[in-house]
Amino acid sequence: MYCIKCGVELADTEKACPLCGTVPYHPQMKRQEAEPLYPQMVYPSRQLRPAGWLFFTTFLCVISILVACICDLHISDAITWSGYVTGGLLLLYSVIVLPYWFPKPNPIILVPICFTVLGCYLLYISLATDGRWFLSFAFPVVGGIGLITTAMVVLVRCIRKGHFFIIGGGVIAYGCFMMLVEFFIHITFHRPMIFWSLFPLGVLCLFGLFLLAVGIIKPLRNYLAQKLFF
Repeated sequence: MYCIKCGVELADTEKACPLCGTVPYHPQMKRQEAEPLYPQMVYPSRQLRPAGWLFFTTFLCVISILVACICDLHISDAITWSGYVTGGLLLLYSVIVLPYWFPKPNPIILVPICFTVLGCYLLYISLATDGRWFLSFAFPVVGGIGLITTAMVVLVRCIRKGHFFIIGGGVIAYGCFMMLVEFFIHITFHRPMIFWSLFPLGVLCLFGLFLLAVGIIKPLRNYLAQKLFF
């Protein structure tokens, strides 16, 4: 017996394909009893307890920030380079560690938090260096990418179907936003408009159109699902 989707050989006792999960028999047909072709790997379930390493990581992050600030005050009598260390550690913590504090992390909430922390970090860098580029460059760029990413996450979480259309549309939106990024660079840093943004625009639009075509053309979607197992 072979799987009708991916073609792998199955034993008569297999209830589903071990690769793609396709049910290879009619539910009203009686299956024959036979030895399975593949070993049934059964492992005892282990309940992970992440609280220990979460507290350790948090403690390590706090200690690193305190040590950096104390060393900075001792050397410079002011907060100079330790501010960058603190902002970087907080950004890494919000992206890597913070989601594990929740039993079921909700990306609709966590994604805006990460972009907010990134925006605050860039604001600190702009103020510390007197760069005056935050409002005209960092804020619109981080805000625009954050809005597109959050919208994609919300649609994927709330809509069960049409994920190819959502992701494809988001990729095209990223490509179009690259032209705004070049414009913000032009008005902030007074760089000439050489239209380099057309290259990422073309690549991202082509990839987004491909995802839209996959969502529209069912045979293509089934072929990719069979070959890539998604």
